[in-house]
Amino acid sequence: MADEQAAEELDLGEEKSGKSKLIIIIAIVAVLLIGGGVAAYFLLMGDDESVDEEDPASSEQAAETEEPLSPAQYIEMKPPFVVNLPGRPSLLQIGVSVRVRSDEMVEFIKHNDPMIRHNLLNLLSGADAKALKARETKESLQREMLRELNRVVTELKGPGEVEALYFTSFVMQ
Repeated sequence: MADEQAAEELDLGEEKSGKSKLIIIIAIVAVLLIGGGVAAYFLLMGDDESVDEEDPASSEQAAETEEPLSPAQYIEMKPPFVVNLPGRPSLLQIGVSVRVRSDEMVEFIKHNDPMIRHNLLNLLSGADAKALKARETKESLQREMLRELNRVVTELKGPGEVEALYFTSFVMQ
């Protein structure tokens, strides 16, 4: 009987070592497959430019001369712009936000809000109500407002420029 128990314990010990070997083999295979997949991804991802063509000295100089962009900051111009238009519809209300890249520009825009609003309201009051129904006209108006805003910033010797102007609402009645 003691021989039978010893034989059973020996069989259990071999089964446990066999299972642990199998787990180790599976783990090694999984690591190799994952590593191969990552390597294949980076190798096949490819760049449009060859690494050999790039001059390391020029890339270092370019990195030193270029300033990293500050995060974008959005300023909502409150209250919305409201103007009377000639013809029908006769009322235009536009909500506007602008994008800048510095705290100085945020303060500049806020400080000079009355003059900026004055110039933009003058621009908006000359818009053609019927033409504003078309998307292209709205986009053209958006570009004109951005140019006018940057003209005012330049005239007042602002610390930068406004990158973009967005319509956040556009209502005609």
